[in-house]
Amino acid sequence: MGGFVSRGFSGRRRVPDELAARLPPGQYAETGFPVLTAGPTPRVETGEWSFAVDGMVATARQWTWQEFAQLQFEEVPCDIHCVTKWSKLGTSFRGVSMDTLLAAAEPMADFAMVSSYGGYTTNLALADLTGGKAWVVTEHEGAPLPREHGGPARLLVPHLYFWKSAKWVTGVRLMDHDEPGFWESNGYHNRGDPWQEQRYWND
Repeated sequence: MGGFVSRGFSGRRRVPDELAARLPPGQYAETGFPVLTAGPTPRVETGEWSFAVDGMVATARQWTWQEFAQLQFEEVPCDIHCVTKWSKLGTSFRGVSMDTLLAAAEPMADFAMVSSYGGYTTNLALADLTGGKAWVVTEHEGAPLPREHGGPARLLVPHLYFWKSAKWVTGVRLMDHDEPGFWESNGYHNRGDPWQEQRYWND
């Protein structure tokens, strides 16, 4: 976890009993939204931003910010879980389903590498990006997504640990094989299911 910049922690509090079942093993409820970033925070202007789906697809696709804004947006109420053991319950984002973006390109492979401005990567199975499980989001709780939280756009994959929800996302490349991304090459679990406590390689 070296190199992380963090702030915004408000401390551990006892979670109400009715919410306890929503906390995966080893997690605690965090009311704030801690900032955890590997390396510097890039400044990506909406006029420069684009999102691509390429690699092993029938048709490579790319959307500018203006084109992306014309797609169907969804409200995404969710809980998010960080590998550093905090969970934020009952938050919400707004964005475009990965089902919509991938359908436009017609994937021909079962694995994906997600890339971000600044060089960050993370790998996911196609099954974890489809079926209403992942989005590219541009808003958090009714406001534009702040830069420190990945604005103007980040991936959101709330059923996996939050490092899989790549900030400043720029695209998804479909591949016929699995390949580790940044944190997966540095000791983190290949999939990262919080309910299975898949934090590190040997979990």
